Parts: sequence; structure tokens; C-alpha cells
Amino acid sequence: MSSVLPQLHLPQNSNFPNSNSVRRKNSISLLQNCRNLDQIAAIHAIIIKNGQEQDHFVVFELLRACSRFDAIDYAVEVFRRKRQPNVYVYTAIIDALVACSSYYHAISSYVQMIENSVYPDNYVVNSVLKACALELDLGVGKQIHCHGLKLGLCLNRQVKLKLMELYGKCAEFDDMQKVFDEMPQRDVVAITVMISSYSEHGLVERALAVFDLLKVRDTVCWTAMIDGLVRNGKMSKSLECFRRMQREGVRANEVTAVCMLSACAYLGALELGKWVHSYIEKYAIKVNHFVASALVTMYSRCGSIEEAERVFEEAKEKDVSTYNSLISGLALNGKTMEAVAMFERMVNQGIRPTSISFVGVLNACSHGGFVDLGFKIFRSMRNDYGFEPRVEHYGCIVDLLGRAGKVHEAYEFIQEMGCAPDRIMLGSLLSACKAHKAFELGEKVAKALLDDDGVQRSCDPGMYILVSNLYSSWGKWDKALLVREELKKKGVEKEPGSSSIEVDGEIHEFLLGDITHPRKEEIYAKLEEMDEKLRGEGYDPQVENVLQDVGDREKEHALAIHSERLAICYGLISTEEGRSLRVVKNLRVCDDCHAMMKLVSKVSGRKIVMRDRNRFHHFENGRCSCGDFW
Repeated sequence: MSSVLPQLHLPQNSNFPNSNSVRRKNSISLLQNCRNLDQIAAIHAIIIKNGQEQDHFVVFELLRACSRFDAIDYAVEVFRRKRQPNVYVYTAIIDALVACSSYYHAISSYVQMIENSVYPDNYVVNSVLKACALELDLGVGKQIHCHGLKLGLCLNRQVKLKLMELYGKCAEFDDMQKVFDEMPQRDVVAITVMISSYSEHGLVERALAVFDLLKVRDTVCWTAMIDGLVRNGKMSKSLECFRRMQREGVRANEVTAVCMLSACAYLGALELGKWVHSYIEKYAIKVNHFVASALVTMYSRCGSIEEAERVFEEAKEKDVSTYNSLISGLALNGKTMEAVAMFERMVNQGIRPTSISFVGVLNACSHGGFVDLGFKIFRSMRNDYGFEPRVEHYGCIVDLLGRAGKVHEAYEFIQEMGCAPDRIMLGSLLSACKAHKAFELGEKVAKALLDDDGVQRSCDPGMYILVSNLYSSWGKWDKALLVREELKKKGVEKEPGSSSIEVDGEIHEFLLGDITHPRKEEIYAKLEEMDEKLRGEGYDPQVENVLQDVGDREKEHALAIHSERLAICYGLISTEEGRSLRVVKNLRVCDDCHAMMKLVSKVSGRKIVMRDRNRFHHFENGRCSCGDFW
């Protein structure tokens, strides 16, 4: 917002009328009790008939009613008809504009108010500062701060909190601290604003330092800290923070529950997720559509898709986000047709799908290999729902074609689509070229991916590794080495493969060849024992999966110490016979480990649920839910 606020001239008296007419009371009562936009229009007609369209009190309530039902266009039209609106009417329209995320116009309305020499109060300053914070309009926000100081409005606690939010969102932490230091009572609410501001900008340690200053912390403060940790990927720390919250006897609310369920979903920590679910039930936390969606996502991403379906069916509040959570979860867990059926059920219920809905159902088709069905749904986006496909939807189709081995069709599709490809799309096609041995096409995609003038300008180590692996699979070790050396020159290291397993509510993480675990001797002994049993079942290491120019013996050793194998062996020695094992891997599981896991499920009699970067694999009795299509 580039507008500069004009000089403010204080009026000599208030322009708010003081009338207690019966008609005014009746109109206000009707507006306060209306239930939808049609009723608002009918009441508005009565207001016009009664000659109350210029009544400040009545217009104020009319604008508030419009805001409640997101009727911003109607509210703006009402406001335009009002002659000489006072500060209360301006506050109502600014609140309505902020509520519908029209922050720029909310700020413009405040500028107009000042130009018309209308005297601001604490309420309107609060509203416009919120708009400035959400619009990240630091310039106008500072001018309003100056006006507030001139008028003595900055002594108000709510105004100070909104100023802290403004400076915090704009990363002006020194100014935020100054406002905080000026507060006579620096209470838990002000501290919470600082925690949220630091967390929003990734300054987790500063947020924790401020958090630890408080001796008494309420639910909102704890939730802000937990949310900050989750949003910054500090999932284990968020769980520790939640445990501390419980030890101090502070009750969680719906927002806390959603944060914790998100952390459990990310970590694949089913037992912890179940505990959070039982906590929700024990303390009667309302399972609204936000909590229901988080529960469905948690169970889905922990591989317990049956429980996710049960939660979905029992949820009293279901919206499109709840359906999206289950559609995506079914797709991830290999239930392709169930995901499509759920999409159709949602549509038949009269719920309009969103962009995310189509990503979920197209991913289901991709993982199931249903090319014709995927294209049918893709075309329906534009034809039936008026959605213009975005890059993520095009990416789903490229992935669908690539997984089905139609790599040349996928490349042609990219050339003809209506937007530029992103690195995820090209990376997906590159992986498909490697899997289906279309090396010449893969090299063409690789050049587009790493070209300085192409789609992938920044250094993403994952993309370099994909290209290197393509050349290694092709047997072109010299080119693979050149790509790896280029990555080293850029000073960026590849993401190490890691796998985690939850045992008795504790997360154990393993890296390739990890020897740091306290029970490492037992783990490696179990690894040797399993290797011997699996070879007796016909297991033959797929050494071609080791993309290094070394001998077969070295390749077999490299495969044997993959992180997911260590995690599984720890699970085998740490849990009772017959118990399911759940592993989360940060990268795609290799072909050899996939074959090995199928045999482990057979000889151990255990069900193994593995979530890799792409999807879930449910191994049972020597088979995998993916049908070896992943």
C-alpha cells in the first residue's frame, strides 16, 4: 500500500447520534438475529422503506450482518450509499474487508476515513493494524502507529498487541520488542505474540527462549509454541513440548490437538497419535471438521487406513477438507478405487471439489496405474467444474503416464500443456525413464532439469542425484561422476537416507550403516540371521540397485545396511511375536529392500507397514499392497 496518510484534524464533537427509537431497535434486533443473506436483503428493504439507510446505528449492524455471511460485495454497496459515515460505520466495513482477506481495501477505507476528518478510536485502529500486518504493509502501519501516539490511542493494550503483531509479521523484531517493553503488564498474551512472530520467521530458538521466560503459561501460549515447532519441522521437539504441557496440567484445545496430530502424522507415530486421539475423547475436545481432518490424515499417514475410514464415518462435521484427507490417504495406501469412490461420494453429497481434491484422486489413479480413468477425471476438471488445471495437476498426469511406462507420451504431454514444467514434474519423468530404461529420453529430461536457463536454476541435490543415478543405471559411470562432482562444487550435500520406527511410544531413527544405537550388536546379529533365512527362501540381492562402480560383494554389503533394514531388525528384537511393524523412510524404498521386506513379512509372520517418500507399502505374507507398482 503506497498511500500516505493525510494530516489528521480532530473534530470538535462526536457525530454519533443518540436515538432510542423503537424502529431503530426493531431493525437492529432483526439484523442481529438474521440467518442468511436472503434475510439480510429482506431486512435491508424494510430499512430503506423506514428511511433508516443513513442511520449510523442501523448501518453499523447491517454491515456486521453482511460480514457474518461473507457478503462483502453487498456490504461495500451498503457502505457506498452511506453519506458521512462515522467511525463506527468505518470500523464495521474495515472489519468486513479484513474478514474476507481484502486487506488492501481495508487499509484504503481507513485512509479514506482520515481524509474525511473522521476521528479514529481504539477499535478502528485495531482493525486496520490487523489489515496492515496481514498485508505486510509496514509503511502504512508505522504511519498509523504515529497517529495512535498523537491521539493517545497507543496506551490501549489491544492496540499495543496489534502493533506487536504488525512488527512481528514484518520481521521488525526490534520495534516489536520496544512496544513490548512499553507495556505496563507484559502478560502471557504479549509473550504469545512474540513466540508466534519468531516461529513464523523460522527463529525457533528465540521463540523457545521467550517461551521459557514465562512462569505461568496458558493453553494459547503452549499451543503457539507447539504450532511453531510443527511448522518449522521440529516434530520431536513439539512432542516433548506437549508432554511438558501435560505435566504442568494445562489442557489442550482443538488447535493444540491439530498441531499434535500433524506432528504424529509426519513422524508416522501411530501409538502417539492414538494417545492424542484418546486425549481428545477423554477431555471432550470438539471433533469439528479441522480436528476430524487431522485425525484422518494422522491415521492415513501412519498406515492405519481402516482407522482413518472409521474416524471419517463417525465424524459429525464433514467438509471438503475432511473428504480430501481421506481421498489422499486412500491413494497413499494403495486403495485406488476406494479413493475414486470417495471422490464421487463427495460430489454426490453436493460438496464441490477443490484443487486439492483433484490432486488426491489423480494421485490415486497414478499409484493404481489407471491411465484412462485418470485422464477422464483430469478432463472433468475443466469440462464439469470449470477448473483450469495447475502445474500440480499436470504433474499428476505426467507421473501417471511415467509409472505406466508411457514415458514418451508423458514427454509429449509436457510439451503441449499450458504451463511450464516444474522440477517435481521433470524429476518424476526422469525417475520413470530410469525405471523403464528409456535412457536417451532420460538424458534429454536431465539436461532440461539441470540447465542453468531451464526450470531448475537453484541447486537441489535431489535432482542431481536423480541424474547421476540415471547415468549409473545406464552404465555411464564417467557422466555419473561428473554430475556428483558438480554437486560437490556447489557445496551442497545430498539428503542422507534415514528410517524411523516407533516402539513403545518412542521414535528410533537409523541412518545407512548406523552404529550409534545402544542395541547395535543385537540389531546387526538379527540382520545376519534374517539374511540367512531370506537366502533360504530364494532371496538374491539385486546388486544393480547399487549405483556405484564397485564389485558385487561391496554392493551386497551396501544393500544389507540400508536404514530400513536396521529399523526392521530393531523392531523384530524389541516387540512381541506377531506385532505389526511400522517404518517411515525419508526416501523412496529401493527395489531390493522392497523384495526383502516381502520375504521378511513371510518368514517372520509379521505385517510390515512402510511409508516411503512416495506412498505406503503394506507387506503381508510375502506380498505388498502396491502390487510392485510404485
